[in-house]
Amino acid sequence: MRRRWNIGILAHVDAGKTTITEQLLLLGGSIRAAGSVDQGTAQTDWLEVERRRGISVKTACAEFTFQGDTIGLVDTPGHVDFAGEVARSLQVLDGAVLVVSAAEGIQAHTRTIFHALQKMRIPTLIAVNKVDRPGVDIDSLKEQFSRQLSGSCAWLQEVEEPGSTACRILTEDTYANDSSDISASVGKGFRERIWGRIFEQLAELDEELEERYLSEEQPDPESLKEKLRIYTRLGQAYPVVFASAKEGKGIRQLAETIVDYLPDASARSTKELFGIVFQVTHDPTMGKAAHIRLFGGSLASRDLVPVAGQEPENWEKATQIRRIQGGKFLDVGRMESGEIAAVYGLSGCRAGDVIGGEGMDLEEWESAMDLQPLLMIQVKPVDEQKEMELAAALTELSEEDPLLHYERNPMTEQMYLRVMGKVQIEILEELLQTRFGLEITCSNPSVVYKEMPGHRAVGKEVYTMPKPCWAVVELQIEPLPPGSGIVFTSVIKEKVLPYRYQNHVKASLLDTFRQGIYGWEVTDAKVTLTDGEHHHVHTHPLDFFVATPVAALRALTASDAVLLEPYVKLWLSAGEEHMGKVLGQILAMRGEFSSPEIKEGIFHLEAVVPLRDAMDYPVTFRSLTSGKGSYAMEFDSYRPCEEGFLETLPRRGVDPLDRAKWILSCRSAY
Repeated sequence: MRRRWNIGILAHVDAGKTTITEQLLLLGGSIRAAGSVDQGTAQTDWLEVERRRGISVKTACAEFTFQGDTIGLVDTPGHVDFAGEVARSLQVLDGAVLVVSAAEGIQAHTRTIFHALQKMRIPTLIAVNKVDRPGVDIDSLKEQFSRQLSGSCAWLQEVEEPGSTACRILTEDTYANDSSDISASVGKGFRERIWGRIFEQLAELDEELEERYLSEEQPDPESLKEKLRIYTRLGQAYPVVFASAKEGKGIRQLAETIVDYLPDASARSTKELFGIVFQVTHDPTMGKAAHIRLFGGSLASRDLVPVAGQEPENWEKATQIRRIQGGKFLDVGRMESGEIAAVYGLSGCRAGDVIGGEGMDLEEWESAMDLQPLLMIQVKPVDEQKEMELAAALTELSEEDPLLHYERNPMTEQMYLRVMGKVQIEILEELLQTRFGLEITCSNPSVVYKEMPGHRAVGKEVYTMPKPCWAVVELQIEPLPPGSGIVFTSVIKEKVLPYRYQNHVKASLLDTFRQGIYGWEVTDAKVTLTDGEHHHVHTHPLDFFVATPVAALRALTASDAVLLEPYVKLWLSAGEEHMGKVLGQILAMRGEFSSPEIKEGIFHLEAVVPLRDAMDYPVTFRSLTSGKGSYAMEFDSYRPCEEGFLETLPRRGVDPLDRAKWILSCRSAY
């Protein structure tokens, strides 16, 4: 029976994941020649902007046949600015191939992806690419793996002459077809080394193997392969293979390892209809496409598609179903469990929507990547007459990438986007010009701040005039530890305030705290409904949506709200002679750092600094190290700003603290 895998190809930028994807497609006969990222001919880099720049911007799907089975590939962007594409893709994978450059080793984004794969327990194998690059040191790389990646990395292969174009990847098959005594002896030694190391590693995970290992039994490759398969699928062990994708070396062995150790699509299948929209794109002819992975059931053209959270009367029919191959599509009319396809006709869907899934616990399907765009830009059209066209274009792009958080201030008509970094801004400018014919100007990126209560406080609103209305809300707010978000509780009973009204208070509170008293999102707060009142005649359900924002912002004001700013973690390496200047600059940026590690004249350093002071640090660091240093950065945490510093954001809409104007606006009288 034919099986199917849906495998994610993931990596830090420039590790060679798209080249590996091309070689796998070539191996399976899906393409006649492997494309080139640099030349803009890669199958899965099909957007014009991707071909021109030589980087992946969008997740792309393709598939090939290997040994009679189908392997679907989900090629994700490697640049950290497009990590949202990776996060959404993780939800739909049966397994993953994490690509690591042998030349650069474990990089910042590699660690982020690896930890997300671990947290979601996605079975993963690691492909060490570019083993032919000058300067590659396999022993040093293995040490780096053991130091920076938690889990058992099972090295299945060896490399002969690494760091040269003559390098050869050695596997058990290398010696299998040579019957000479010398080859048999070398092959036996190879197997003993490989499986001896794996035996030792797996013994730490398995009691039975531990007893056999302590008894000094000889490793049995076949039984160890089965154990490795089990622990790989549990997300506790990680088979490692080598490749030189540019030269096509190690690709067949990579495909074999996928089939041998990663679970196929049936491992996560459900009985009922269940799928995830992991990507949304727009076709100029066909309209919006919802890219769906089905885990259960089937979908056919003209079927009504149930979307979780939507009322049945709002469900829409699938007008067409297409199988994806990079930028090409094949009309199939139907998709089954385990398949990935683009479904058209779902105009109301967004990336992250769940198809079906009735009665299921969806927590295990949520992505483990905590992504927070830390920068904000204001966007304007060059031609002021095209403001509405730009608004429509930004709405469409935010449907494709919800992390953009597109907002338009109804009072000032200013348009804002949240972004991950400067490369994403450049790509957005190109997309708006090439896809929508819009030229724009962007403000310099500013940091996205947040707010939290400074201490426990209470806010109350009594909304009983002018009639007809009646809603009394009293809220207590208090700070929570970093990363807690907003927690809502109630201490009043149904007979005091019906639960339906309490739910209105909660919904209104969460919406209100999208902008606090300084205009930023409120976080790390526990809000308790301590008192409330309604009237059986005068209360209208919408009254609590009027009263709650007033009470909530009064409580936040009384708590002496604290402004929070994002801090980022830096990984720095450079010559020891540059260390003094680098440390001095970190201190000047209000940063903190761990003790530097010095090895062979190179210092390695971890530091945490406020993003506000580190916006241009990559340029500064290159200058401090004469362009020879290594730099990586990722989000660390939000922390309180220094006393006396305040940055505000213009309020979108009427301020609930201006009570009279707020009530008039809610009654459509302002």
